[in-house]
Formats: sequence, C-alpha cells, structure tokens
Amino acid sequence: MTKDLSTTGDYNALLRDLKERIRTAQVRAALAVNRELVLLYWQIGREILTRQQQQGWGAKVIDRLAKDLQKEFPEMKGFSPRNLKYMRSFAEAYPEDAIVQGVLAQITWYHNVALLEKLKPVNERLWYAQKSVEHGWSRNILVYQIESQLYQRQGGATTNFERALPAPQSDLAQQLIKDPYHFDFLSLGAEAQERDLESALVSHIREFLLELGVGFAFVGSQYRLIVGGEDFYIDLLFYHLRLRCYVVIDLKMTEFKPEFSGKMNFYVSAVDDLLRHSDDQPTIGIILCKSKNKAVAEYALRDVNKPIGVSTHQLAGALPKPLQESLPTIEQLEMELNTVVATVKSRDIEGTEEVTE
Repeated sequence: MTKDLSTTGDYNALLRDLKERIRTAQVRAALAVNRELVLLYWQIGREILTRQQQQGWGAKVIDRLAKDLQKEFPEMKGFSPRNLKYMRSFAEAYPEDAIVQGVLAQITWYHNVALLEKLKPVNERLWYAQKSVEHGWSRNILVYQIESQLYQRQGGATTNFERALPAPQSDLAQQLIKDPYHFDFLSLGAEAQERDLESALVSHIREFLLELGVGFAFVGSQYRLIVGGEDFYIDLLFYHLRLRCYVVIDLKMTEFKPEFSGKMNFYVSAVDDLLRHSDDQPTIGIILCKSKNKAVAEYALRDVNKPIGVSTHQLAGALPKPLQESLPTIEQLEMELNTVVATVKSRDIEGTEEVTE
C-alpha cells in the first residue's frame, strides 16, 4: 500500500525546507539583478559624463542615445532621456565605483534617484541609503524620512545615557532618541493637554511607531503600576526589540521642568522592579516636552542614576494621503530587516523601471 506522503511529518518538514530554500534563492537573485542594474546605470552615466567632459559632446547626445537604446532594447523602459540624465548625475555624484558597489547597489534605482533629488551632501545620502537597507524602507518612506530631517534629529536629545548605561547600549540608546520628534500626522490646537496628545498618538499608533523608529513594540497607554498600594499610570510604555529593554515615555505640553526628571526616575525604577525580566537591559525613560532649555535639562539629569533622555515634539499638519497609504504595519515596523528586498518591485528587478516624466 502506497503511503500518503502529504500527511506525514517528514514530508511536511521537507516541503517547508524546500520552500525556504527557494525563497532564499529568489531573494539572492533579486539582489543580484538589482545590483547589476544600479551598476549598469552608473557605468552608462559615467560614459556619458566622460565624453561630454573630454570630447565636448553636447546635451543633445542624451536624446540621441535614448532613442537608439530604446530602439535596440524595446523591452526595457529605463532609457528615457530623463533617466539617462539621472544616470549622468549619478555618476557625477559618485565618481568612485567602490561607493556605488557598496550600499548604493543594495537599494533600488528608484531609491537612488530620490537621494539625488532630495540631498546634496554625499555623507547624508549614504546614511539614508544604509538606513533604507537596514529597515526596508520603501521609496515613499525614504522621502518622508529625508523631508522630516531624520539625519539631523538622530541622537540629538539631552540624556545621561553615557553615564547611566553600559557600552555599547549607551551608544545605541543615544541614537534611539530624536530631537525634535515630528508629529506631523496630528492636528492639535495650542490648548491641547497631555491626555489629548496621548490619545491622538495612540489613535495614530502606526504613524507614531514610524516616527519613533524601527524596533519599538507598543505595550500600552496609561499603563498601571501599583507601588506601595497606590496606583500610578505611565503615559506610554514600549519595549524595544533591539535594545531588549522597556521604554517609558512621559508626555508634556509645556517646557521641560526639573521636577519632570524625578517623576521619570520613579517610573523607570518601578518598571525595572515590577516588569523587567532578568534577561532585559535597564529600562529607559524619555520625557517628551513642547520645548526645553538644554542647560536646565542637563542639570536635572546630572545626578540621576537611571537612564533618562529629554527631547521635544513638534505638531504640524497631516501626512500626505499617498504616504498614509504606504505606511507599514506595526508588525513590519517591529521587524529588523537586513535587506531591502521586501521593497524591490518587479519593475526594478527586471530593469524596466522608468522615472515618470
């Protein structure tokens, strides 16, 4: 009697293994094709740039090249005059192929065009490219992060992490906190109170997690702690998957005051004792204020032993609808992606992508 393999554990294990191997191979193939496409575009741009600089070819050569290349390769849609100009700009921005073969070849051509359009400093472009790879940013999310000036805001908060946390967690935690936080997705008036801000952030938790950064898992709002028989409530409680620690956030709609650090010190100590597992790292506290005096914040944290940071928040208009639709889910934000493959679309892989005219 023939055995029904579909119901056996061995067969199911084999099928799972083969599926995983196939997906891995697909990922590697996608990365390889994307890499070759970016390098090809850089080489084409370099040839155009070299001949224009050394042989005096004019701008019309691009139109002629576009026409001839489109005729020869009708199945590829990446040879429009505009895209060829981007290739030339790409080669001009990165003269050394070693730079291109690094992180730039790990993101799509569409991402690279956004970096060319939005940024001038090479170091900032490479920083955003690296973050795109690390966190799997789509092109829309990349543009949002650039326009919100993430590079300038990273690690700008006033903290005592260097003294209160062991290395390397202190460095990682410092980079965790921005200053200011942009809550562009909220529309709150000047009369709003802390509870209004908290409720608005919870109702827009996807957007809030995007602004906080990859790795944050939402635990709760108005999280109840019982200390000495009394009830205390934390505004917002998170767990950071990479730092392996709880993160307490206290919201203020006023300028920072020294007494805020004492309250946060209490919350962090309570979470360490009541919630922290033996494998967890020390809990971190973040005080989010409307504004702060840096000197006052530094004095308030100087002799506090618990890791606490003070940052500010800014409220503005709503996010554009196209970006709202492209926001990742909570699960996606919590995953530390190692490649940008999840965002590589078939048109990028096949080299048929053309920048919209």
